[in-house]
Amino acid sequence: MRGESGSVAALAIDAMGGDDAPDMVLAGLELAAERHPGAKFLLIGDTEKLRPLLERHPRARAACILRHTTESIPGEMKPTLALRMRGASMRMAIDAVAAGEVAGVVSAGNTGALMALAKIVLKTLPEIDRPALAAVAPSARGDVVMLDLGANVQCDSRNLVEFAIMGDAFARAVLGLPSPSLGLLNVGSEELKGDDRVRQAADVLRGHPGLNFQGFVEGHDITRGTVDVVVTDGFTGNIALKTGEGALKLMRDLLKQVFTSSLLARIGYLLARPALDRLREWMDPRRYNGAILLGLNGVVVKSHGGTDAMGFAHAVDVAMDMVTHGFTARIREGLASINARELAGDAP
Repeated sequence: MRGESGSVAALAIDAMGGDDAPDMVLAGLELAAERHPGAKFLLIGDTEKLRPLLERHPRARAACILRHTTESIPGEMKPTLALRMRGASMRMAIDAVAAGEVAGVVSAGNTGALMALAKIVLKTLPEIDRPALAAVAPSARGDVVMLDLGANVQCDSRNLVEFAIMGDAFARAVLGLPSPSLGLLNVGSEELKGDDRVRQAADVLRGHPGLNFQGFVEGHDITRGTVDVVVTDGFTGNIALKTGEGALKLMRDLLKQVFTSSLLARIGYLLARPALDRLREWMDPRRYNGAILLGLNGVVVKSHGGTDAMGFAHAVDVAMDMVTHGFTARIREGLASINARELAGDAP
C-alpha cells in the first residue's frame, strides 16, 4: 500500500480506539507527523468522521492514507468477542501488519483485545515462546525499561531469557543505548537468592556475549536506575508497575496538599515553582505513554486509552523508533546466539 508520494506507510493507526477517539488520535498524529517528516500512516476508521478532523490538522492530513470502517471494539468488550470483529478498526490495523502493508500498529483501544488479536494474527517470532509487555519508566539515572508487565503471569527460565533479549533490543532502539545494562528482578542481589527459574535464567544470561547482564536487582533498584532494563515475570512486573504509578500519584497529591495548606505555603510554592515545573515535566505520564508487546512479527504499541494528543504522539514516537532501528532483527540475532550456544552444549 503506497501513498501519493509512493512511500510505504510505516504504521497503521487505529483511529477509533481510546476514550476521546478519533479527535485525540488525529491531534496526536498532527504532532507525530511534525516529528517524523516524510512518514506515512495508514489511518483506519470512519472516514466521515476523520475527514473533517483532518482538515484541522494539515500535517496529519498530508501524512495519512485513509481506510474506511465504521466498526470499533468497545473498551469493555471481552477479547474472545473482539476476535470475531474482523471489520473493526483495531483488527484491520493488525491485519495490515500481517499482510506486510505496514511495519507496526498503534492503538489506544481495548488492551485485552489488542493483545489477543496481535498474538493470534501476527504470531510470535521464531524461537519466541511468549510475547512480553514492556514499557519505559522514570528513574534517578534516566529512563528504565521494564518487562514483562502482565502478558505472562507464569514464566520459566527460558521465557525470562527471551524477555532479556527483547528488552536489550528495545532499549537500544527506543532509548538509543549502545550497550544497555540488564538485571533480573529478585528478592536479593546475591547469586543464591530466588527460585530455580530465576537462577537458571541468570546462568544463561551471564554467558551471553552480546548482553550487558549485571545480575540480580531488587525493587528499589528500579527507581534508582541501577540498570537500564529490568526483567521479570508478568505477575511481579505488573505489581511493581502499579505500585510505582501509585507512589508517583501519592507524591503529586502530597505536594499539592503541602503547597495549598496555608498562605505561607502558597508563597513558598511561587518561589519553588520553576523547580516544581521541572519535576512535573519529569513525572508527566504522557512522556512514558506507549506499552509495547514485544516478540511478535511486527511492532505493536498500546497507548493509554485516556491519554491526550501529546501522550498519543509519544506512543507513535516509540513505534517509529522500533521500526526505524530494525527491532525485530535485533531480537533474532540475540536468540540465534543463545540457540547456537545451546546446540554446542555450552549453556547451563
